[in-house]
Formats: sequence, structure tokens, C-alpha cells
Amino acid sequence: MLKIAYDPIYAHPLPEGHRFPMLKYELIPAQLLHEGLITEANLFSPDKLSEEIILWTHDKAYWEQLRDLKLPAKEQRRIGFPLSAQLVEREIRIGQGTIDGCHFAFQHGVAFNVAGGTHHAGTNWGEGFCLLNDHAMAANYLLNNQLASSILIIDLDVHQGNGTAQIFEKESRVFTFSMHGANNFPYRKEKSDLDIPLPDGIADDEYLGLLYNTLPNLIAQQKPGFIFYLAGVDVLASDKLGKLALSKDACKKRDEFVFQQAISNHIPVQVSMGGGYSPQIKDIVEAHCNTFRVANELYF
Repeated sequence: MLKIAYDPIYAHPLPEGHRFPMLKYELIPAQLLHEGLITEANLFSPDKLSEEIILWTHDKAYWEQLRDLKLPAKEQRRIGFPLSAQLVEREIRIGQGTIDGCHFAFQHGVAFNVAGGTHHAGTNWGEGFCLLNDHAMAANYLLNNQLASSILIIDLDVHQGNGTAQIFEKESRVFTFSMHGANNFPYRKEKSDLDIPLPDGIADDEYLGLLYNTLPNLIAQQKPGFIFYLAGVDVLASDKLGKLALSKDACKKRDEFVFQQAISNHIPVQVSMGGGYSPQIKDIVEAHCNTFRVANELYF
């Protein structure tokens, strides 16, 4: 069964006019339920993540500032969301959802988090709508519980996974792969184990060619026991922050290829959705739902 982490807290209220499309977190599961791809049984609501697990990844002083709502105003502006107890609870439920998804992926091959992909959060900072790094926390959870000894993080959001790269810069058991816009946020990049910076305006064939030529060799070299996949849809030509020129079809083919590689190599994969900022919310939701549709078709 396709298991999907979702809780109403994911759609956090924001000030009117805020550019982050929180509504997508309600609309994605609603659309999947509407078309009959899933039922309520596919969805699960994660609990709160424990402080112990958070501190395997994030700095204690930073976490306590978040927890106690004492993060300096400058650091809150860097995150881009007004800090609140509900926002912090949202983040730790997302983190637990990704960890729960790992267990379901071991059972079923794949599992999803409707939110997550909070790859800009580093050891002691939040940034770009990310407070805590769900994939990093889940990777450290797998390592510390001897559930995986080699992990590959495939980050195909349009923005570099700078926080993830920083967290694992000295951890040889986690290989970080980021394929992102060269001239996009974050403007101060970290060094992933493999970065593929993309020129503005790159379109379907060139983008997919790079992925097709890179990922099979990477998996063959690294032999990961687990894959985290960040499936951002801000690569779309319609995205107002992306600067790339991919069609929805190419975005879908991207997802299909990642899943095919995981399946052919018998590697479980947990998927977090990442960014998407197209002006029309329907374009964001449709592209995200395609990721679920492809996984359901290939796995179940």
C-alpha cells in the first residue's frame, strides 16, 4: 500500500499575500482522494518528533531557540515564516512523517510525505521556508538505528540542497546529490558530494539527458541501501522562482526515472515534495500529484 504522511497542520496559516503556497498541502491529498488514487487508509498523521532525534542532526542552541520561540528576528526573516508554536509543531510532525515513511518504504518499496524536503535548514540555521531538515534527520535516524549503512539523497528541487550538503559534509555514509539552478537561491551554495548546476532556461531534453546519464552510474558506484528523493516541482517553466523551462511531462518523466532506478536496484525510497511556486496553484498541485500517480503505477 502507498503510505502518505499528511496532517492538517501542514497547511499552516500565513499572512495574506505571502508567496509560499501553503494551500497545496490541502489540495494534493484532496485531489488524490477525489480521483480515487488513494483512500483515507493511505494517509497517516505523524506524531511529534522527539528532541533526541532532532539533536542527532541540529545544534542544541538553535533547536532550543526554535522550541522556545526565541529565534532572533534576523534569523526568522532568513526562514521567511513568522515564528510560532504551531509552525514549530508543523515542522516536527513533518520530520516524524518522513521517518515513519522510511519504515513504510522498507515494507512497500516507496512512501511519501505530502510536505518535507526542507533542505535549506543546516545544522544551526533555518532558511528559505525550512526550519529543520527532514531528510537529514531521517537519514541520521536510519544510521543511528542501523537500518541503513549507505544512503543516497537525490535532490531535484530547483534550489540547491545547501543545508543537507552542510550537515553531511563529513559523513561518508550519506551521499548528497543536488541538481539545481546555478543562478538561483541559495546564492551562497554549499558543496554537495555531487552538484550539477543548471543554466537558466534549460528545457526537457537537456535536463532529462543529464539525469539519465548521471543517476544509474551514481547508484552503481554508491550502492545505497536507502534513497531519499526530494521531488520539487519548481523546475517547471511556469514557476515564478525557478528560472528553468521544464514541461509537466518532463517533470513526470524525471520522477518515473528515479523510481525505475530504485526499483531495478531494489532500493527503498522515501519521497518528500519540496518546492513549487507556479502562479496557478493548479499547476503546482497537478505536477506534485503526478509524482504520486507515477509511484502508484510502478509500485502497486
